[in-house]
Amino acid sequence: MTPVRVAAARALLAIEDGHTTLAAALADARIDIADRDKALLVELATGTLRWRNELDACIAAASRRSVTQIDPRALVVLRLAAYQLRHLRVPPHAVVHESVEAVRELRAARAAGFVNAVLRTLQRRDRTISLPKRPEADAHRDAKVAYLSVTLSHPAWLAARWLDRVGFEAAETWCRFNNTTPDVTVRPVHGVAHEDLLARLRAESIDATPAPYVTDAIRLPPGTLGRLSEPLRADLVVQDEGAQLVARMAAARAGERVLDACASPGGKTIVMAADMHIARHARATLVAADFRASRVALLAQTLDRAHVPAAIVRLDARRPLPFADVFDCVVLDAPCSGLGVLRRDPDLKWTRSSDDLPRFAADQLAMFDACASAVKPGGRLVYATCSSEPEENGSLVASFLQSHREFALAQRDRATTVPASLLTGDGCLSTNPPAHGLEAFFTAVLERRSAA
Repeated sequence: MTPVRVAAARALLAIEDGHTTLAAALADARIDIADRDKALLVELATGTLRWRNELDACIAAASRRSVTQIDPRALVVLRLAAYQLRHLRVPPHAVVHESVEAVRELRAARAAGFVNAVLRTLQRRDRTISLPKRPEADAHRDAKVAYLSVTLSHPAWLAARWLDRVGFEAAETWCRFNNTTPDVTVRPVHGVAHEDLLARLRAESIDATPAPYVTDAIRLPPGTLGRLSEPLRADLVVQDEGAQLVARMAAARAGERVLDACASPGGKTIVMAADMHIARHARATLVAADFRASRVALLAQTLDRAHVPAAIVRLDARRPLPFADVFDCVVLDAPCSGLGVLRRDPDLKWTRSSDDLPRFAADQLAMFDACASAVKPGGRLVYATCSSEPEENGSLVASFLQSHREFALAQRDRATTVPASLLTGDGCLSTNPPAHGLEAFFTAVLERRSAA
């Protein structure tokens, strides 16, 4: 199994260097891995990232040195090994042997003895290594942050933010949620009935259940996709339930002109096409756009596979758009910190910082301004993120409204298919793990006042 560990280590090193994301690193790593080992590759890399702070505390205790003093190649191997020992319960002798071989394969042979010694110490001491315990209710704030950051493995700056904003109980629930393996949420491709897809999944002995918040979405257990037959896999699209709710907030209708300004990979476009009842060969009234060429190519591939007849364009939503104010609805699912989806993208825990938020907010406000110009009088502008942080969500909407008096928050009845329990008092979608068991998504629907 050494090739899998080496591939996982290389993926983690690339992420540490800031060269890639977890999704991209795994896509590259899978190329040279046998099909039977691909699920293990994902488990090793993803699990190690989820629990990185906890693993580092154990490695530091076993090695009696700061992890910052350890060769990066040896450190990723130790993290992978500690994850297997503590969370997967892989036999210690196998973990130690394979880890020593892996660090040699990574051209850090001089660290092999060190890796061997640390893992044997970790094996011997096992659960006696002391991590911050769950604090009492009246404990000092620092003790609570240490528990959330080290024992529940979240960056201290983010743990402190959540603690101050939602309180200890909710912050703890949130951190635990992020460290779990998510279910898979799917929806039928264009032209396939939800009921038929659900029945076919169950016919293949898949434990498929209707999603609790989106009426035509289906939840599957983790690891299910690899078991599906090819015809069945071709008739569904994987999309987080929170992301589907964002598309439903747009309330796209038949006969409207709709622009999805940051559309790739295309999941929200698919949902809106279904809501608009667009026939497969009809003239497109739905425009899907993105900026980077690779993202546009992915968007085109997704929509073609789902049989969605949308016009696809390449544009930079931070600049003035090449459209007049002709759209009934413009959807801006803005690039963001991604701090609301750490369960699915745990690498973001360690590659984001509080200093990133103003930068994201500046780009988001520029996109907000650009997209507003394409909304016709009486139309609506839908702003969304998968961030949990106010600077990218409610605060940004408030800032936009201050400088665009022609827009106002829409009335809640526009989003009748979205459960009221997921909406704030002013009608914005705001999901979060402690309250809903969903990733953190935010959506505000703004209406442009009709010309006098």
